[in-house]
Formats: sequence, C-alpha cells, structure tokens
Amino acid sequence: MSTTNAINGNLYEQLHQGRTNMYKSKVDVVLGAQWGDEGKGKVVDMLASEVDIVCRCQGGNNAGHTVVANGTEFDFHLLPSGVVNEKCISVIGNGVVIHLPSLFDEVLKNEAKGLQHLEHRLIISDRAHLVFDFHQHVDGMQEAEKGGKSLGTTKKGIGPAYSSKATRNGIRVGELLGDFNAFSDKFKLIVATHLRLFPSINVDVEAELTRYRDYAEKVRPYVKDTICFLHTALRNGKTILVEGANAAMLDIDFGTYPYVTSSNCSIGGVLTGLGLPPQTIGEVIGVVKAYTTRVGDGPFPSEQLNEIGDLLQTRGFEVGVTTKRKRRCGWLDIPLLRYTSLVNGYTCICLTKLDILDTLPEIKVAVSYKKANGDKLDHFPGTIAELGNIEVEYAVLPGWQTSTEHIRNFKELPENAQNYVRFLEKELSVPVRWVGVGKGRESIINVH
Repeated sequence: MSTTNAINGNLYEQLHQGRTNMYKSKVDVVLGAQWGDEGKGKVVDMLASEVDIVCRCQGGNNAGHTVVANGTEFDFHLLPSGVVNEKCISVIGNGVVIHLPSLFDEVLKNEAKGLQHLEHRLIISDRAHLVFDFHQHVDGMQEAEKGGKSLGTTKKGIGPAYSSKATRNGIRVGELLGDFNAFSDKFKLIVATHLRLFPSINVDVEAELTRYRDYAEKVRPYVKDTICFLHTALRNGKTILVEGANAAMLDIDFGTYPYVTSSNCSIGGVLTGLGLPPQTIGEVIGVVKAYTTRVGDGPFPSEQLNEIGDLLQTRGFEVGVTTKRKRRCGWLDIPLLRYTSLVNGYTCICLTKLDILDTLPEIKVAVSYKKANGDKLDHFPGTIAELGNIEVEYAVLPGWQTSTEHIRNFKELPENAQNYVRFLEKELSVPVRWVGVGKGRESIINVH
C-alpha cells in the first residue's frame, strides 16, 4: 500500500470511529410496509416496554393505531402508541402536523381509560406545524370537488396543512407560544390566503384567536426543542423507538401517487421529521399484515372483490380506526413488499394477523407482476396507469385450517402456517422476527 493510501485509510478510519463514538445508542424504527393498518401500534406497544423514548415523526391525526393493553383498547391518532408505557417519554416531532383540539380531546379520552401523568411524559416539538379547522374544511371541499375521482383522504386537514408548510405561510407550535400579536397577524394572513382560494369557507377569526390563546397555555408545558432533546438522549445511551404513521405505499414520493398521504412515511421521513442523521438508525422493522388491505381509493393489484375479500374483511374486522370505512382486502403481495423493502431497508419483519387466515383451505400470494404483453416487470410501477394494467401471478400455498389464536411458540404453529412465514422470509430475503396471532400484545410470537 502506498503512503498516500495508508494515510487516507487511517483518515477514513478515524472519521468513522468519531461518528460511531458520538452516540451511545441507536434509534429503532417501526414502519408500515403496505398501505397502512398493518398493526404498527401493537408492535410499538410491545417494544415500548423496553425503551426510554417513543416518537412520532410525520403525519397527523389521519393516523389511527389501536393498542390493547391489560384488556383495555386504546385508539391513538396523534399520541405515540408507546404512551401506554408509563416509564416512557413520548415525543411528537417536528415533521408532524398537529390539530390541537383533536390532540387534547385524545388526551382526555385516553386519560378516562386509565392513562396517567401525560403532562410529565409527552413532549411536542416547537417546530411542528399546526392544523387549523379551516384546513379541515378545505380538505373536505377539495375532496368533494374531485367527485368520482376523489383521493379518499381522511378530511383531517393534513394535506392542506402540509401545503401551507410548503408554501411557507404555515404556523408552527413555537410561534403560537411566542408573541401572540405576531401569531395573530400571521393567522389573519393565512386565513385571508385561504379565503381568496376558497371563498365559501367561514372563519370567525376573532373567535379562533380567543380559542388559540387558551390552547397556547394548555400546550406550553409540553413544548420543547425535540431535536436537542433526542440528540442528548442518544449521547446518554437512551433507547429510542420511532413509530411511523401511515405506510410506505402511502408515501408522497414512493406510494401509489396521487392516492397517497401528504408526508414521507418511509425511512427518510424519520430523519427529516425528527432531525436525526442516518447513522443513528438501528433496526428498521417492517410491519406486514398476513394479507393486504387499503382504505380509500387507488390501485390495489391483489384485491379480492369476491367472497375471499369479504371473509378477510369480516374475520379481520377491517374497518378504519380513523375513518370507520371498510378496508378493501386482498392477498399478500410480494412485489409490493420487495419494493417497500428496497426503499426502507427493513432489517426484520413483524408479520401480523396470521390467525385471520386460519380457516382457508388454500392461500394465494402474489409473487410477480406481468405487463399486458406477458413480459414480467422487474420493478414496481411508478404510475397508477401502469399499475392498473398489470396482471398478477400467484403462488398457491396450502392452508392449515386450525386455530392459531392461542399459540405462543412458533414451533407449535401448524406446519403450513410455519411454511407460509418461511415463504415470505425467503421471497423478501428479510428475517421474520415476530408473528402476530391476535389483538393483544401477548399474542405476538417471537420466531427466534
């Protein structure tokens, strides 16, 4: 080796070592691998019992995560699911958009179910943007204008709030807590902008300002610089878990655009939504439902508009937590999962709701896509027109027709159920670490 190469080698080694030593712990991430509703909340609840901090990094109260703990069912929309663990700090990061009335309503409802001391263990980023009621009205109007071509949004104002953020007239939580006269001026300006675009919306500006003066004092105790907080925690060896909202196929860049959400719900959104550098990321856990569902409109290659789809919907209680709409159901889709694995870099998989397949004599799995001319696709289609014209090839696997609901050891699962799990593992080249066979945290089987 030349002297120059030796020096360069030592330099790179020193740089790498310096970066490695900066943090004493890593950030593990839980991400939805399909179109959402995979059971991320339950996985976060399971893992949160062993971590110090759980974070939300993007989205708003368009998310809906259900957690069953000690027989009580909690529904979360803005609060991280880890808030069930009273030893854990919950963080709502800068990438989240927050409708304060909904947040405090959610806090009250969950306190009534037994959650305690949230004021001491919930932190909200001062850089997070606010969702106002007029954002929600605009969201509904925009959907109505599309008629039969609606996107199927939750009408929670998430898209319009992110639009305000992108056009740089949005308002952050920190601005609400600062000079209230400056906040009032900015609020009047953003309302005027929306009234020019949507003259039919009705905003009582003075009433809203009075309301938000109260919200400023209610939210003040929770607000911090979460970026500094998280980096300090990492340097001190605290364990951090990130709960992704929505899912990879709803990502605004990588999902089935335009039938997507308004944020990056893939791994990149974790970094920008919390102010974390890439080297802080540890495990990336992809949560995969044992079949596929989606809420709202948009292409769905493996959808089953037949008795199979009806059975999955009924047995799986597939109704949206946020929207209360029935979810569309279909077979597990391997090309879709390979694609989201490319984008997110899953280090392991949690396969949920395997028990919903218990009654089926045979189970299909989508294994490849073909063009109309019969050529196989080597990539996931980038447009809905292309995705709408593909043909799906299926593998047929034998079912097990035995209840798995009370099984807690992987080796005790029926052989065909184990084979189904191993088939997924082999096709994705990613280990399946957990398998879920029921609602509660106790129903997640550790495969290894």
